[in-house]
Amino acid sequence: MPGDARTAQASLLERAEKAIPGAALGVFSLPEKQRVIIESGRGSEVVDADGKTYVDYLLSSGPLILGHAHPEIVAAVQKQAALGSTYYALNRPAIELAELIVDAVPCAEALRYQSTGSEATFSALRLARAATGRKLVLKFEGSFHGSHDVAQMTTARMMGRNSNETVAESAGLAELLADEVLIVPFNDLEAVAHTVAQRGSEIAAIMVEPLQRVLRPMPGFLEGLRALSTGHGIVLIFDEVVTGFRVAWGGAQELYGVEPDLACYAKAIGGGYPISAIAGRRDILKLADKRRSGSEPYSYLGGTLTGNPLSAAAGLACLNVLKRPGSYERLRAMGDRLRKGLEEAGLRAGVAVQALGEGPVLSPLITENRDIRSARDLDTVNKKAMLNWAHEMIDRGFLLTPGGKMYISLAHTDEDIERTVSAAYDSFRAVR
Repeated sequence: MPGDARTAQASLLERAEKAIPGAALGVFSLPEKQRVIIESGRGSEVVDADGKTYVDYLLSSGPLILGHAHPEIVAAVQKQAALGSTYYALNRPAIELAELIVDAVPCAEALRYQSTGSEATFSALRLARAATGRKLVLKFEGSFHGSHDVAQMTTARMMGRNSNETVAESAGLAELLADEVLIVPFNDLEAVAHTVAQRGSEIAAIMVEPLQRVLRPMPGFLEGLRALSTGHGIVLIFDEVVTGFRVAWGGAQELYGVEPDLACYAKAIGGGYPISAIAGRRDILKLADKRRSGSEPYSYLGGTLTGNPLSAAAGLACLNVLKRPGSYERLRAMGDRLRKGLEEAGLRAGVAVQALGEGPVLSPLITENRDIRSARDLDTVNKKAMLNWAHEMIDRGFLLTPGGKMYISLAHTDEDIERTVSAAYDSFRAVR
């Protein structure tokens, strides 16, 4: 850490260690010498408590698709805050945001709000069970659907495991769930078909990230999931928490041309404020209508801050900017440029680099494997080198998740990309 041991940042970190176990918010953490306290952010940059500036590729793990403190979002939030932050009742911004999302999302006939991505995927599974009367969930090895118990089954690929092994990735999960979650490899339609043939009548939902982390679906894979789901009465759920309003205006289902029954959204739809939604078939979503309680099948969805006007106003402002001509062309062009630049930087540095992802979400991987399709293939990645590379980048003023995704916003500039590629080259040389 630069400067004296008693810098402002060092003092804040000491206080955090006492008040917050792990001195971290969520699971994002850095080595001791690189831990940062962010004081402010504007555009594509953040500033830490000691005044160091970073080009930000965290973007709060994705929500800040317009960058930090976008003036139209700030203005919308300030206007709404003066009117009230939450009512626990229907409100104009929530209705207008719902209308905009339903109009944009191909599968959406209606939606229901929640507050976080984890709540959205949890609630979508609850709706699927209620709609089908079944209990099993099929998900994919290495997928991530949030923090709830089902989502935390087999989120990683570990050496020595079978590709269909259901493993609790967190202590404290309900043990019975291991028998209710079926695991198959991503991009392996044959494995899905085999499992569905055996257990299809018991499966309530197939939940998939259409872009699993940064792994693109193989041609025909999502189409195959759609056909299998339809043929066996299974609810197909796309987790579009990352891809929604990021890889295209209509998300991954627009980009890949496959419509699920339900789709989960968060991150970008709030413009940096907490809000999420489940969009899709009206006949499924109507199961959450409180007026059904006591006389018809009813599935509880709700929360104190669900659909709050402050987050909805921020989301409206964000989506209205994204809707403007050229937004997605710009995001995709910057993503393609950064991916190409990172791979070329690795080549020049003598390091085998493959930058995977879609549009403005990507991850550079140090590996000789040029055919990465599933979480199992990621075993070929040199994880130690990847961590060291990320730490080198952070030292050079580029904030990113070691071993994780890099997010690009409309606030990132051509100069940001050029500087990032230059620093990436130096960092690849350092870890070579």
